[in-house]
Amino acid sequence: MSGYILAIDQGTTSSRAIIFDKTMQVVAVGQKEFPQHYPASGWVEHDPEDIWKSVVSTVRTALRKAKLEAGDIAAIGITNQRETALIWEKDTGKPIHNAIVWQDRRTAPMCEKLKKAGHEPLFAKTTGLLLDPYFSGTKFAWMLDKVKGARRRAEKGELLAGTVDSFLIWRLTGGKQHVTDATNASRTLLFDISSHRWDDKLLGILGIPEAMLPEVKDSADDFGVTEKKLFGAEIPILGVAGDQQAATIGQACFEPGMMKSTYGTGCFAVLNTGDKLVRSKNRLLSTIAYRLDGKTTYALEGSIFVAGAAVQWLRDGIKVIGKAAESGELAAQADESQNVYLVPAFVGLGAPHWDAEARGAIFGLTRNSGPAEFAQAALESVAFQTRDLLDAMRKDWKSKAAGTVLRVDGGMVASDWTMQRLADFLEAPVDRPTILETTALGAAWLAGSRAGVWPGMADFAKSWKLEHRFEPTMDAATRKKKIAGWREAVRRTLSD
Repeated sequence: MSGYILAIDQGTTSSRAIIFDKTMQVVAVGQKEFPQHYPASGWVEHDPEDIWKSVVSTVRTALRKAKLEAGDIAAIGITNQRETALIWEKDTGKPIHNAIVWQDRRTAPMCEKLKKAGHEPLFAKTTGLLLDPYFSGTKFAWMLDKVKGARRRAEKGELLAGTVDSFLIWRLTGGKQHVTDATNASRTLLFDISSHRWDDKLLGILGIPEAMLPEVKDSADDFGVTEKKLFGAEIPILGVAGDQQAATIGQACFEPGMMKSTYGTGCFAVLNTGDKLVRSKNRLLSTIAYRLDGKTTYALEGSIFVAGAAVQWLRDGIKVIGKAAESGELAAQADESQNVYLVPAFVGLGAPHWDAEARGAIFGLTRNSGPAEFAQAALESVAFQTRDLLDAMRKDWKSKAAGTVLRVDGGMVASDWTMQRLADFLEAPVDRPTILETTALGAAWLAGSRAGVWPGMADFAKSWKLEHRFEPTMDAATRKKKIAGWREAVRRTLSD
């Protein structure tokens, strides 16, 4: 059997298909961006057909670049933007509404109403999540309420609901499989992460028929085969994980206490807590890291809504840089005597604040503040937010998180300046691996190990290689002053 594995990495702004060889090296990449839609303030949507077409196109591109046929691919692994929600017709596969993206805040009033009704403790205990528009469940409910006839059709069994992975698998298999994996299910506000079932009480509160939802499988499992007409041969789909869990796997964070942070559009820090479901007392999320052979590994997660998006704002919003890669170079030119803070609450604040109504603000401006100080503030905001997450994790899991080394990935980690500032503010080493495609690699490993052509967990972990370790160099007094300034800026930004 061929050792080639195809990873489909369906992200927030683009879809990518990456082919790995039997030595787990990248041999070809296809990538295609697709439009973002903003129909109202705080609303973010994707056209599901754009997602679908971009995935098919990038797979074909990757196969062509690698000079391979579909029959050369042993298996497909899928990783996806997690909380983005879709509802489609069971008979035709046609979506009834645009996909509501994880960044979307339209269900904030619904979440507040549920909190006031006293439902948040039940949701938190059952799912490990907080009542926030970030998660999929209230998005499903909104579509059922707002799309004409949707609730009636759902109750008649005519509609299916799922996250992006489920929609893609449905389309890839020609409607033969309505499935998801435990990591994606754990982000819906509907899944009991202890009993591994869709929860009747939560479904009842949100008015979502269980028949709409997919079957939940292990992260490495049989998810069906692609239709022959798509790529020229059937290819088994053997691995699925939400993007942050896939990155955790790709970073080989298999031992309790290991931690990774991904810096893409947002920032997501995940701390492996092993088979122990740790209940956060500091407004982090308890979630499923992965489920293999029926055994669940849990994690604490902190979600930051704006990381790389702050660099996009520098480029597209205030136009102080021409391309993202220039941000670190510009930040290095900043006047260190100034203390300019950007709180990038463009779509609210995530963990540990969970303030959907907060909005972005800049503090500390002087007449001398310019593009370099704005760039420094934007990049430092990512490091400060990560420090907030790590502090919360240390409080929740004192014995395990104290001496954490952070493994990093995502587009922002290519900036040495940003990674050094991250290590300085965390007071902890930051490790950048040789392979930065860790999200796709994690999905590929799930599929490759299931197919029997890639190594098991222990040998895969040994293959992880360090490219550079960033050690803290900032003096304690400067660090303390800067962090205090950041916390005051956040305090002034919070809505309540």
